[in-house]
Amino acid sequence: MLLTVLILLPLVGAIATAIYSFAPSKQEARFKWIALFFTLVIFAVSLALLRGVSYGDAEFHFVQNAQWIQAIKARYHIGVDGVSLWLVILTTLLMPIAILCSWTAVKEKQAAYYAMLLFLESAMIGVFVSLDLLLFYLFFEASLVPMLFLIGVWGSKNRIYAATKFFIYTAVGSLLMLVGIIALYAKFGTWDYTELLKVVNQLPLNMEYWLFGAFALAFFIKVPMFPFHTWLPEAHTEAPTAGSVILAGVLLKMGTYGLLRFNLPLFPNASKYFAPAVIVLCIIGIIYGALVAMVQPDMKRLVAYSSVSHMGFVVLGLFSFTEQGMQGALYQMLNHGVSTGALFLFVGMIYERRHTRLIGQFGGLCHRMPVFSTLLVMASMASIGLPLLNGFVGEFLILLGIRGTAAITRPGLATALAGLGVILSAVYMLWM
Repeated sequence: MLLTVLILLPLVGAIATAIYSFAPSKQEARFKWIALFFTLVIFAVSLALLRGVSYGDAEFHFVQNAQWIQAIKARYHIGVDGVSLWLVILTTLLMPIAILCSWTAVKEKQAAYYAMLLFLESAMIGVFVSLDLLLFYLFFEASLVPMLFLIGVWGSKNRIYAATKFFIYTAVGSLLMLVGIIALYAKFGTWDYTELLKVVNQLPLNMEYWLFGAFALAFFIKVPMFPFHTWLPEAHTEAPTAGSVILAGVLLKMGTYGLLRFNLPLFPNASKYFAPAVIVLCIIGIIYGALVAMVQPDMKRLVAYSSVSHMGFVVLGLFSFTEQGMQGALYQMLNHGVSTGALFLFVGMIYERRHTRLIGQFGGLCHRMPVFSTLLVMASMASIGLPLLNGFVGEFLILLGIRGTAAITRPGLATALAGLGVILSAVYMLWM
């Protein structure tokens, strides 16, 4: 029941916020307090998951498996393991921060704004705990709606264009995944992930290739990987600060989580067959994202393009098919959520004060805001991958993993090119 509570609590908070907005003596400031209270409670409840998961155990915990839609054999099947556990906690940790960074920035339609954030939290938690493919798809799609409104209503000047582009890209990819999910159900008569793992080796190879493509395209767009990345800089630039923090910290991880949870175990032969092409795209994305970030005058666009580069590392680690690479990918998912989320938060803080994000219009910030500047430098160094900071662990393991991979014929060259992305990240981050 604990996972169900985590999914429902944000919805209760969203409903409470909506109901309070109709109160005759309402005060606008109360909305933020209601949202903050619920997100803090949700984070505290999520910490209880830590006591129930054995770290060397591959089994799912806190499992709830109940009949849902009998006519099509859909079940309400949820659970967490060592992969999804930390992504759930990352989600619940970032949401109170998203509320706090909106405290003075959002002045209009506050009830709807905070209700959207809480609704988004419910959908994100649902994505990471779903063990029924139909349920996973519904949560995956549900997360698009509140983010669409957060960008389109509370975003910057070109918010409508950015929101529309974000929705079209991700919705089209998701529909292809739905076709793949239906094809699996037609073949095996079940939506259940754990049941599919037992029979997926019976898939004809041609069908496996097509299904891999349907799932992978949806997740590649969500990551986003080169060349499906063009929606991300627009969405980040136009989104409110809280939207950028959640987008970088959690929503992008839905793509890499989907690859790790579904693509690799359900379609192992296709994953290995397409691994060389995926690795090439990852390396292109790592270098391309870094080069474009280097020439950005706008801090928010710089950090957005850095996400294209860093998320390329995560997918690179996953498709190395080595223990080090895949562990590094999971570390990097969490590290990127913390360090890049922090960078978007810091950019939002100075934008709220100066109403500009142009790097050329800032200088000498450390004299006026010494604590802020210190934290900004630490987050930047973590993003670069400086040893003793969180970003180093994931990238180092990923590079070790790709160096030892058998998925490609020249792993040394791939490692060197990926390592170039680390060097380039130092260039654009130090410039910023």
